[in-house]
Amino acid sequence: MINEVRMPKQKRSIEKRKKIIDAGWKLISQNGYYNTNTQEIASLAGVSTGIVYQYFKDKHDILLAGIEAYADDVFFPILKDDFENVKIGDFKSFIKSIIDEYINEHKLSKSAHEEIMAMVHTDEEVSKYYYEREMTITNKICDLLIHNDMKIDNIEEKVHIMVGLIDNLCHEIVYHKHDGLDYKAMSEIVIENIINIINLKK
Repeated sequence: MINEVRMPKQKRSIEKRKKIIDAGWKLISQNGYYNTNTQEIASLAGVSTGIVYQYFKDKHDILLAGIEAYADDVFFPILKDDFENVKIGDFKSFIKSIIDEYINEHKLSKSAHEEIMAMVHTDEEVSKYYYEREMTITNKICDLLIHNDMKIDNIEEKVHIMVGLIDNLCHEIVYHKHDGLDYKAMSEIVIENIINIINLKK
């Protein structure tokens, strides 16, 4: 008989489930998804394997819970920010602040980022989550610009390109690190191109 997975309601059970998620996320980030097993997760969480299966169907279920809990910190830090006002004259500083935050979060979560990005290309559910969150960022920035009376043609398409340019820049700076490239100059080029693409109208 297969145990039915349950969602805890009592504080102690909620904390126990969170420990399992934390342990799974840590191990998968450090060792890779396929090099981590449920027994190791249970051991790090300080629970039995049977307890793990009370809250999760399998290791993949733990992975998805970890992504839901922590992936925004790793991939989409801008979703944590509550921007209110962005003026046309401050748009360059706004873009730079996003780039700086992305770079910082990528550095802090390098192993997790690399592991999950690999799974974006091989795991349908991970891929679905990732691409949905990309559109969430696009829509958040669009709403912010519209809220601040910025008139932009094809705003969703342009902002989506902007997000992609920033993400690729951060990957280059944090992970790829090609010799001979001036990343300060590259950042300025990306910012100027974003400004040209967005083409703010006063």
